[in-house]
Parts: sequence; C-alpha cells; structure tokens
Amino acid sequence: MKNLFYFCVLIFNTTFLLAQETQTESTIDEIIVTAEFNDVDSYNLSSSISVITENDIFRRSANHLEDLLFLAPNINYSTGASRGKFYQVRGIGERSEFTEPVNYSVGVIIDGIDFTGIALGASTFDIKQIEILRGPQGTLYGANALAGLINIVGNNPTEDFYSEVSGSISEFGGSDIGVIISDTNDKNFGYRLGLKNSKNDGFIKNIYLNRDDTNNIDETIARAKFINDFDTTKLTLSIFYADIDNGYDAFSLDNTRVTYSDEPGYDRQKTTAASVKFEKTLKNNDIIELLGSFADSKLGYAYDEDWSNTGICNNTPCDSKLFGFDWWYSSFDSFNRDNENHTIDLRYISSFKDINWVIGLYNRDQDINLIRQYTYLENDFKSSFDTRNSAIYGQFTNNFTNNIKLQAGLRFEERKAEYIDNNGPAPEDFYCIAIYPKPESCLFENNYSRSENFWGGKVSLQAQLTENLMIYGLLSRGYKPGGVNIEGNINEQNLNYDSETMWNYELGIKANNQNKTVFLQTSIFYQDRDDVQTKQSLVTSIESGIEGGDCPCSFSDYIGNAASGINYGIELELLLIPSNKLEIFSSLGILETEFKNFISYSHINADPSNGIGYDLSGREQSHAPKYQFNLSLNYNLSEYLFLNLNFEAKDEFYFSDRHNAKSDNYSLFNFVIGYKKDSYELNFYGKNITDEDFQTRGFGSFGNDPRKFYVTEQYNQYAAPRIFGINGKKIF
Repeated sequence: MKNLFYFCVLIFNTTFLLAQETQTESTIDEIIVTAEFNDVDSYNLSSSISVITENDIFRRSANHLEDLLFLAPNINYSTGASRGKFYQVRGIGERSEFTEPVNYSVGVIIDGIDFTGIALGASTFDIKQIEILRGPQGTLYGANALAGLINIVGNNPTEDFYSEVSGSISEFGGSDIGVIISDTNDKNFGYRLGLKNSKNDGFIKNIYLNRDDTNNIDETIARAKFINDFDTTKLTLSIFYADIDNGYDAFSLDNTRVTYSDEPGYDRQKTTAASVKFEKTLKNNDIIELLGSFADSKLGYAYDEDWSNTGICNNTPCDSKLFGFDWWYSSFDSFNRDNENHTIDLRYISSFKDINWVIGLYNRDQDINLIRQYTYLENDFKSSFDTRNSAIYGQFTNNFTNNIKLQAGLRFEERKAEYIDNNGPAPEDFYCIAIYPKPESCLFENNYSRSENFWGGKVSLQAQLTENLMIYGLLSRGYKPGGVNIEGNINEQNLNYDSETMWNYELGIKANNQNKTVFLQTSIFYQDRDDVQTKQSLVTSIESGIEGGDCPCSFSDYIGNAASGINYGIELELLLIPSNKLEIFSSLGILETEFKNFISYSHINADPSNGIGYDLSGREQSHAPKYQFNLSLNYNLSEYLFLNLNFEAKDEFYFSDRHNAKSDNYSLFNFVIGYKKDSYELNFYGKNITDEDFQTRGFGSFGNDPRKFYVTEQYNQYAAPRIFGINGKKIF
C-alpha cells in the first residue's frame, strides 16, 4: 500500500508541474454527477467515480455498456451470453445466473429505473453520461450496491426543436439506425423521443449448420422523456422499451470462433419500464422528491450444452464403429424468466446555514418467476423468488469552514425473501414411483423464506488544501444478503449461504490547474470482506451420478461463503489538454485480491466424496485483473478533421473460484478518424486493429469434447476480432 501511495503522489506532482506550463484556450468542462442525493461537480465528491460522456459513446460507436468499461479503472465484466450483463467492480461481482436466486453486488440504474440483473438492456442510445461509482453505496442504494453502482443518465428535452438521425455500418453485417426528436413548449413542457435498431451477424462461424449468424445481435431500443417544469414543481416521466433477440453460440470445442452446435441458443430480453420523479421546492428552498419506477422484463437464455452435433464423432477416434456405442451426448438447456421490479423512494432535502441533510424512505418489490427446460429433467423446473427491501436512510454534510467538509450517511434496511420451486421430493406412493416422467402432481415444493436486517453507511472528511487541490478520506460499509441453493443434489451443508459485509477504506486526491486544462483524480483503497459469497459448481457424471465422476457431466451451480477476503489497490484518471489541438485521457487501475481462510469443496482439485477440500487461502479472486490501463489521444488535424487513438490493456484473471483456468492478458489498439462540421459528423473507426484474441469468459473444470474422450481442458469465449466500420449523424 505504501508503494501505491508513493506512485500516486509522483503522478500527481509530475502532472501538476506539466500543467503549470500548459498554454491553451480549451478547458475541461464541468461534470455534474446525478447519482448523489444532490447534483454535484465530480471534483467535489469525496469518492472514486468515473464519468463517460455522450461524446465518448458516439466516437467509439458503442451500442452497449460493455463497449465502454475499459475507460474506467478496476471495472470488469462477464459476457454471460451475447452481451456483458454481469459486472465486477474492484474484483467484486457476479459472473453468471442460472437456476439459483442471485443477490447482486453491482447496481445498475437507468434514469431512475433499477436495471440490476437485467443489464442486457443497458443500451447507450441517447445517453448523456454514464457514472461509475466504485466502492459500497450502502447509503445510496443499499443491498444491490456492495461493490459499486453504474448510473446511466439519459438526455433531457432540448429548449428548442431538435431532431437527429444516426446510423452505422460495420463488418460482420453490422448496421444500426437511430432517430431522435425533442422540443420544449413555452419553457414548461418538454419531450424527447428516440428509437434505434442495431443488427449484427456476429463473428462466429457455425460449420455444422453452415451459418455465420448463430451469435447474432438484433436489438431495438425506444426511449422517451417528458418534463413538466414550473416555478416550484417539476415532474419527469422516463419511459424505456427494449426488444432484444440475440443468438448464443459462443463456445467451440476447438477453442476458436468456429462452432459445431446443432441447436444454437439465444439471449433475449423484452423490457417495458418507466420512472416518475416529482420534485417540489418549498418556500424555505427545501425539496421534497418522490421517485417511483417499474420494470417488467421477460428474459430468455438458452444454449446447446454439448456444443456439438450427432455426427461429431464420425471418422474420429470416438467413432461408434470402433466401439459399438456412441461417445457423444446431446442436451439443450433453457432458462426463461419473468422479472417484475417496482421501487418507490421518498426523500426530504434541506439545508441550514453550513449543514445540508437528507432523509428518505425506500421500498423495492421484485418478483422473479423461472421456467427451466433441460434435456435431463423429468419435468420443467419452476421457481418463484419474491423479495421486498424496505429502508430508511439519511445523510448530512457539514461545512466546518470554507475548506473542511464532513459528510456522514447511514442506511437501515430490512429484506424479506420468499422462494418456492417444484424440485422437492416426490411422494412415496406407487403411482408416483411407477410413472415416468413424473407428473407435477407428484412433485413436492421446496420452500424457503428469510428475513434479514442490514445497515450500511459512510463517513468522509474532505479538505480543500488550495483552490485547485482537494484531498479526502472515506470509510464506508456495504452489505449483500444471504440466500439459499436450490439444486436437488446439493449436500446439506451447502443449502444456505450467509450474508456478506464489507468495510471500505479510501484516501483520494482530486486536482486541477488554474487554467482548467488538467484534471487528476486518484485514490487508494482497502476493502475488508467478511463471509465472501463465491459462485461454485458441482460437476456430476451423467452416466454414474458420481460427483466429480467421468464426463459427460451435468453441472449444478451454487453459492458458498469464504471466511474472508481482501481487495486493495489504486485508481487513477488523468485528463490533460496541452493545446487547442490535443486532448489526452488516461486511466489506470491496480488491484490486488486475496481469499482468507477459504476451503473449497467444489474446486477441481478437491475430493468432496472423501471430505477433502482445496485450500484457496491466499489465491486471487476471480475476474479481478491486477492491472487495467487506458490511454486515449484526440488530435484535431484541422478545423473539421480529428483523429482519436486509443490503447487499452488488461492483465490475466481467473474465470472462476472452482478451477485454475485464466484469461490471457491483452493489449488493444483502436482508432477513429472523424469529420465534424456544423450539424453533421462522420467517423471511420477500427476496433482491435491488431486482431488480438482475448477472452471474456471461460471454463476449466470439465471436458466436453467426445473426440478427446472428454478429457478436462480449458474452454474460452472470445471477444470480437478486428472490426472496421463507419458511423455518422445528422442534426436537423
């Protein structure tokens, strides 16, 4: 930690000295963060936060949140299927979702709508900015923000009539087109409407089906915002609609982008969502806010479990002609969820002399109904998971002097969860024993209910040392509820898992220069985690039913607890404008993670049948690369022509806590050559121009290739190869 601090100070001093000599007319725009209770300049926030702007989104031709996360330090993601929809902040977060009810570590909010767990719909269309808050957000968002929060803010209506048409074409059949119209009538009522469709064949070639679109993208996004603003009242209605029908055919037995599946899967989401925000300013300038939201989503996720076809063994060592039986197996797995989420948040914001404070009440109801259809299930698996979160919270800020500010917040939350499924034991009567497959009348229900109380909060002290230099210290606490594992073959000691808590310690520096041509923020953090929740899997032989037996295998995912863990590191962001022609942005994340006192019985090297676990104490946590780096240069070649160069690098990381498979470290180069004049902009771009093969997801605890007689090996899901494209927009 000491070396990290010295490094931070060195970077700051070097940059600050450089900035004093910088001569330029261009300055850094003020960035207002909306995720806090009060809108505030990011410079004045005593926490680690990254803000990605609308301009960043367009120039990188980014259709989804996953396309932009490399700009922020210590943020990672797992693809899950077609898109990144599971996020990790400082090495903490989920990587997948199957049958078990999941409690998330990273919250996702879009215009006040809770998109946590449904982030496949995290489109960047008509977005003003993306705010990434690192560390526990216990005061703000409670149980869904142990690791951090991603707040996506849409554009507001314009004061004058505005219309925009945008589009793009790219390799692999990529195309999209978007339309936006906006206006404000008499300065009181404003509207903004947008519609966009994005399509892409994907970069997978299925040679069995002779198709190149089995991993396709087909996404339609519609947004609307209406604002009625009077002197003392303001009403904002935000509407969101997503219709996503993407393919899923990502894993290859050969670890390439060439697949053999005979039943490609899908990754779907249809969401209708809205939020209503009412703001009332009282005579004493106090404010009452009431925010309500709902999101109704139908989610579908399916895959060809064998990744192959019935003829995969023909003329290979596993050919049935040599053995008299088939080595291959065929199975298909699908998960279809109805996810309904309702929230209401009432808060009172006030100020008195040098003290600002807020107090609020919060309630969230979520109902998730799942139907799983799987080749080896006698009956469809059905479950219902209902949760209610109720909280009271408060926060105050005391400006002791013009230079010293203390902020403290506290949140008390009660969570009630009820779970039920049809995976219980069958009645032991003759009818149910003799009939196959068993009718639903023969299935008992597993029931689970849990009620827990939590508290989280923060205390920060901020000092303005000079007009251009601020330092802060932060102590915060976050939490994540426990739950139940519902797979029928999970042993008794793994049926339940405990809540996780975390203490976050942080020191930070934020600075700019007199000319507003340099902005630097850096922080050092240490996170102490207790009862760390970890995703694990039970591998069972289909033929013998033995845990850890010979494959082909079925997989039962469950969540367990490590005794403790630590996550610590540094985050740095630097924005520099040395001249009117050049803008430089860089970010760096350094991360160290470690399990403490963790004996895993699901690790590939464990022997659970004999009660022998594998000691993961001291090992790095999964999806936690030790470094992430980004460097972006934007150079104005002429009045209308610009060049943007981007370099990003990421260290290797474990894919899971139950095996030793890792990603490769990688470095990517991207560029944009753009022409912008008056009301239109046209960009030619290249992504991953050196055509690096890098992975976003992987497995390493089983074998799935009958041609190799199911020997255990690593399987990877690859990100996109080199892609060139053109995007543009016209404003009318």
